[in-house]
Parts: sequence; structure tokens; C-alpha cells
Amino acid sequence: MNDELKNIIKQSSFETEDGVYVYTQVKSVPETEKHFMVSQDKDEITVVTKEENLSSLDLIERNKDNYKLIALNVSVPFYSVGFLATVSSAIAKAGMNILIISTYSKDYILVKEDKLRKVKEALLALGFKGPK
Repeated sequence: MNDELKNIIKQSSFETEDGVYVYTQVKSVPETEKHFMVSQDKDEITVVTKEENLSSLDLIERNKDNYKLIALNVSVPFYSVGFLATVSSAIAKAGMNILIISTYSKDYILVKEDKLRKVKEALLALGFKGPK
């Protein structure tokens, strides 16, 4: 990891969002505001939502795992070359998988519920500031 990326990570923080999240494929989404993320392409509609919102979805399938959602508060969004590669590589080297969602101002990672502690440790080891 180069010095610029190290500095960006040291100035960045992470926090765990409340709730348990699920990854789903749906036929339609009647109430988009209830859900964390709704993504539609020509093939499917994917929704990431809290477990308690499942009943409001026209569900095709859900991933069997439950996830925790970690917000990565990047100090320099858009201009952090290698940022997500560094994060995902560190977590992969620790033997874990993540799902990544990027929004305009933040990156999020979904981690299996039982891996949350280990993922937080990996982020702290990279130099992130932890939750306050």
C-alpha cells in the first residue's frame, strides 16, 4: 500500500449500522424508501434491506445468510485509487468474504453476522478509525 493510500485510510473511519441485513432478488419494490439499497438492471432487481422489511417485498429469492452493514467513511471519495481493493484484500487474507456497495459519498461492506468482529479487527489493522 502506498503512502497516499495509507494516509487516506488513517483519515477514514468506519461504523456498523444497526440491524441485520439481507440480500434479495425481487419482482418489484412497492416502497423503496424502506430499504437500504434498490438496484435494477436489465436482468433483475436487487434489494438490500433489514430483515424486518422482507414482508414488504415481492420476493423471488433471498441469500441464505444474514449480514451486518459497515459504512466506510472515506476521507477522499472518488480519488482513492486502490481503496476498495486494499480493504477487500485485507479481509480476504483473513479468510472472509464481503459484499461491497458504493454510493455517491460512502462505501459500504456487508459481512456475515458471525464475521463482524474479525472484519472490524481487519479494518483497524489497516489503520481505519473505529466507531466512536
